[in-house]
Amino acid sequence: MYQLAQINVARMIGVNIEDPVMKEFVDYFDSVNQLAEESNGFIWRLKDEENNATGFNPFNDEQIIINLSVWEDIKSLEHFTYKTFHVDFLRRRKEWFHKYGKAYYVLWWIKNNQYPSVEEALERLEHLQKNGPSEYAFNFQTVFQKPELNIGG
Repeated sequence: MYQLAQINVARMIGVNIEDPVMKEFVDYFDSVNQLAEESNGFIWRLKDEENNATGFNPFNDEQIIINLSVWEDIKSLEHFTYKTFHVDFLRRRKEWFHKYGKAYYVLWWIKNNQYPSVEEALERLEHLQKNGPSEYAFNFQTVFQKPELNIGG
C-alpha cells in the first residue's frame, strides 16, 4: 500500500521568519498545523521543537521555509489545501512570499509507514521543476494514481 508525500517550499518576502511582514502568517502556524493534523487522511508532518518546520533550513537560507507532510491519498490533501481555511493563505501568499521557481510543491507516492527525508523531497521537487510531472514527481494538475500493489513482488 502507498501514501502520498508532499513538500512545498517558499521564499519569504521578509528577511527571516521573525520579520514583521511575516507576523500574520506566523500567527496562524499553530491553527493551520492543528487543522492539518485533525484533517481526515493526515498521517505525518515534519516539525521541530516549535511544532512547525521553520527550524529546518536545508538551503542554508533564512528566507526559505519548507513544509513536508504525508497523507492517505490525494483527495484528503486536496481537501485540506483547497476546502478549508488553509486556502485563504494560498490566496494571500503574495503578501508573504516571492515566486519560487517553476514549481513550489511536489507530490509523490511512498510506501505505507515510511516518511520522506527533506533531501528526498527536495530532489523530487527539483525533478518536477526540470522535467515536468511524472510518476516520480507530480502536482495537483497532473496527478498520477497510487502504484498498484505488487503481490509477491
